[in-house]
Amino acid sequence: MSVTASKETLLCMSLAGRPGNFGVRFHNYLYELLGLNFYYKAFSPTDLPAAIAGMRSLGIRGCGVSMPFKEASIALVDELDPSACAIESINTIVNTDGQLKAYNTDYIAVAQLVDTHVVPRTRFALRGSGGMAKAVACALRDAGFGDGLIVARNEPAGRALAKTCGFEWQAELGGERPPLLVNVTPLGMAGDQADALAFEAAAIEAADTAFDVVATPARTPFIVYAESVGKRLITGDQVAAIQALEQFILYTGVTPNEEQYQAAAAFARA
Repeated sequence: MSVTASKETLLCMSLAGRPGNFGVRFHNYLYELLGLNFYYKAFSPTDLPAAIAGMRSLGIRGCGVSMPFKEASIALVDELDPSACAIESINTIVNTDGQLKAYNTDYIAVAQLVDTHVVPRTRFALRGSGGMAKAVACALRDAGFGDGLIVARNEPAGRALAKTCGFEWQAELGGERPPLLVNVTPLGMAGDQADALAFEAAAIEAADTAFDVVATPARTPFIVYAESVGKRLITGDQVAAIQALEQFILYTGVTPNEEQYQAAAAFARA
């Protein structure tokens, strides 16, 4: 898609350790479709405080925040929306006249997905303990999942997250076979972890639902294997689409209709 920039163009961006194209394609598609003078660009910062300061000083309107910056960015903004304050993790920053306010639209996306997929409120295991894991765990707790296990090798972070949400912690899944498995780690992404299963095959086979927040690729080894054994699936690109829509509305003040949203999501996935 072509975008004609001018000095009036409002810039939005994302900051990620491993930037993907989903947000770039989603946002820019809608900007052009709706005739909005915005442009979106992904970055991988080497100096996070400088990147956030640049957002403020250059008048960049919005910023998506991905792993591993969701917690470290908190100290760099002026205000936290309740969606971010309650879980101490952010994924969205909005700049209004130099004042930076942070939100967490991941939380909103997870809550919507477990409802639309009619996931039973049963025991689950969540692998991960970072900022995104906080958003997912808190969303599950608030959606009525009261019996959860945080699986994290980082014991201090894993125990802290479990305590915050009223769940249990273990370093490894072990012999647990919960009906819902949730991966909130880079397992299955690019590099040396691209072929890794987030959970062992026996655990996936025993589960009812596989939920992976990795958006790129959407079909991680965990999702591919879970699909092959007939499990209910929730994928990272579904999370990415919903949270991106919420970000788009925060940045622009414009709410696309359902047809426009679905078209943008399909374009971003292509």
